[in-house]
Amino acid sequence: MRQNRPFIATAVWSIPKTVANRFPETGSSLERYAAIFKGVEINSTFYRHHQKKTFARWANAVPSQFHFAVKIPREITHEARLRNIAPLFDTFVDEVSTLEGKLGPLLCQLPPSLSFDAGEAEAAFSTMRRFFTGTLVLEPRHKSWASQSACALLNDYAIDRVLADPAPVWPPSSFHGAPRYVRLHGVPKIYYSSYSNAEIRAFAERLDAESWCVFDNTASGAAIENALTMRDHMASWQYG
Repeated sequence: MRQNRPFIATAVWSIPKTVANRFPETGSSLERYAAIFKGVEINSTFYRHHQKKTFARWANAVPSQFHFAVKIPREITHEARLRNIAPLFDTFVDEVSTLEGKLGPLLCQLPPSLSFDAGEAEAAFSTMRRFFTGTLVLEPRHKSWASQSACALLNDYAIDRVLADPAPVWPPSSFHGAPRYVRLHGVPKIYYSSYSNAEIRAFAERLDAESWCVFDNTASGAAIENALTMRDHMASWQYG
């Protein structure tokens, strides 16, 4: 069994009362969260800008091995719809740069109405790669992104597909190796439903040491409960 563990994370770092006893009693919510988990997904960047000093403060609050995945702003993905994004993306990358070595993947989630257009997608990905050489992951929600040409373009720009649940584009069977990024939104009620131990185990067994598994079923508090379950059992589960 590998000694390194995947990044088990949630899409928030607030801690519900139901599991508060699993975390240190003192410190900020982020400090308490980072004492147990080694990664988190920042979703607030999707809705608004943060100052560079805010990212720096977050980076300084967590251990050296902790990483932040960051969601790309909706002004890039939903408003500009990936067109002419250079100024916006440059600004975003500059803002998150103060996370320094604790910056993990950038998550690009597309709206359900945004279909695959080879020319526009290539221009956007080329722009992203001009400003950012780290891990980029894509979560589209229009079925046209399942095409071979879309997947080939992602491969050309070293952009990883997100294994999402529910899976509007790429079913789990389309991932032949360990996925780089998994986002579990909750089924049947998105953002609310909790996963069973068996479901958590099934996802855990797909991961390797480079994988991220983010629980996004945060509305009911299930995300951290599910993430703790995966973390607690990972040592005894075979994965890879």
